[in-house]
Amino acid sequence: MIKVDGIHKSFGEVKAVRGVSFDAPDGKITGLLGPNGAGKSTTLRVLYTVLKPDDGSASIDGHDVVASSLEARRRTGALPHGSGLYPHLTARENIAYFAKLCGLGGAEIDEKVDNIIELLEIREFADRRTKGFSQGQRTKVSLARSLVHDPQNVILDEPSNGLDVMAIRSLRELILKLKDAGRCVLFSSHVMQEVAALCDDIVIIAHGQVALDDSADGIRERTGCDDLEDAFVEAISMVEQD
Repeated sequence: MIKVDGIHKSFGEVKAVRGVSFDAPDGKITGLLGPNGAGKSTTLRVLYTVLKPDDGSASIDGHDVVASSLEARRRTGALPHGSGLYPHLTARENIAYFAKLCGLGGAEIDEKVDNIIELLEIREFADRRTKGFSQGQRTKVSLARSLVHDPQNVILDEPSNGLDVMAIRSLRELILKLKDAGRCVLFSSHVMQEVAALCDDIVIIAHGQVALDDSADGIRERTGCDDLEDAFVEAISMVEQD
């Protein structure tokens, strides 16, 4: 379970996140929705311990992301925005390296790497160096790295970016399987169709603040809009008016 309690984060005079709070429970898919620059990626970076909040707190399965950052990382698989692969390593070597960083060893690494390669259907290019990979191939390998250690909590920052239609369908099936396995899935997106199809709960962020936190039906009801896209626009305008 992921808990966020009143986090703030500024970069100089820019207040990227201003008092964001929400919960992402196990066995559910929570969507973080907002326009570009709303504070989604900054919030996620705090959760996977790349950034420290200026104020407030966040925890992964009860482990504070600052005070117990190592324990929080062990329970988390993160797909950041941008793949960050090592270009001179093969896809398999990239995945195995992250498995080692997560504390796996010996034959267990080979087994886990093989399993995730099969699951994400990347065997065709698993033993090629990642330099020159397409965006979709890079995303798949990055996703494999984030899942190789079977984390309880999965954080995905715009995971469908650059994927083709078939890859997006496969990704959605995988996310639903993670939910069915009782994992906590938190992902950011600005694609309404994706959010509506997958999410149990939606947290709409605007100007570094939570505008609404509810189910899709609850957000429609609270904004008085039948269409989720219209509801999103209305929620954003509510923050602007404040």
